[in-house]
Amino acid sequence: MRDCLVADTGPIIALSVVDHLYLLRHLSQRTLIPEMVHREILWGGQEAAGLQVYRQASWIEVHPLHTPQDPSLVTLLDNGEASVIQLAQEHNADCVLIDERKARKVARTVYNLHVIGTLRILLYAKKHGLIERIKEIALHMRNNGYWIHDNIVDLALKEANEK
Repeated sequence: MRDCLVADTGPIIALSVVDHLYLLRHLSQRTLIPEMVHREILWGGQEAAGLQVYRQASWIEVHPLHTPQDPSLVTLLDNGEASVIQLAQEHNADCVLIDERKARKVARTVYNLHVIGTLRILLYAKKHGLIERIKEIALHMRNNGYWIHDNIVDLALKEANEK
């Protein structure tokens, strides 16, 4: 189990939509999100899929940034992704949960952060007996508008011995 994980908007929404946000509690002692990510999640409005699940996750800690955002980071990524990387640095987080390819690469190569994605959460959950299968959950995410590349789904299913 990790001490601290900082999550981006997409994975929080994806896990909320399929009612599996609770899996983050099994992966990390603390789950943090920057205020910007919190606002992005709420921008979906009352009808947003998964919003109720997110609102009930009182264990997710919303934090402001304590230092100005790195201008080069903001030019490369959107504000949510940039704030995730910065918050992870401010809190010496064990890892960041980001799905967007460019943001993952920047976090890993430029900021030397350990990066995981939503399907890695599902793989962890299956390995530890928290879920039975990944395939149905991943399909449910996709059917609710969360885009995950076919190659990534295929790799996860292969690793989970579901393909």
